[in-house]
Amino acid sequence: MSSPLRIGIIIGSTRPGRVGDQVAAWVQEHASRLGEAEYEVIDLAEVNLPLLDEAVPASAGRYTHDHTRAWAEKVDGFDGFVFVTSEYNHAPSPSLLNAISFIYREWNDKAAAIVSYGALSSGVRAADKLRSTLGELQIADVRTQLAFSFFHDFENFSVFTPGEQHFASLQALVDQLESWATAMQGVRAAKLEASAAA
Repeated sequence: MSSPLRIGIIIGSTRPGRVGDQVAAWVQEHASRLGEAEYEVIDLAEVNLPLLDEAVPASAGRYTHDHTRAWAEKVDGFDGFVFVTSEYNHAPSPSLLNAISFIYREWNDKAAAIVSYGALSSGVRAADKLRSTLGELQIADVRTQLAFSFFHDFENFSVFTPGEQHFASLQALVDQLESWATAMQGVRAAKLEASAAA
């Protein structure tokens, strides 16, 4: 590779009192140590997108608002993503789904992994629904997923204290994500060549 892979770790929750920022920081710290890519946290609370306000579907690529264009530029600079999602009513957080829906091409032919957290199901139902959304956006999601439980991985349901057993899963996630992100670089390059030759 001519430059290191860039992986964005997206904090899906913007809710006051959230714990997703702690989970994302843990992923960044240890993924940076276990892998070869550059890992950067993207906080949707700081991105501060409004409720989807583009009149034209994102797949048309005609973004009219400055906040949409800024978000598109941000996402476009990454080769892959780790989506850190909470679970709301068996689904990903509304803020995450909103941010995903703003743009389209910038997600295409990238790789992604999912890290979820929640109560009884540790967020796995939200992750399952997120996978179908990622497929529609032509994002290749890897098999390995981390799922954290409020009952076992958080002290007083608020302080993230994951067990040592999660490191093996994180290593597998990092290996798969970086491998697929590298492969998808080739897919994007081939599409660019084909487009230039047309």
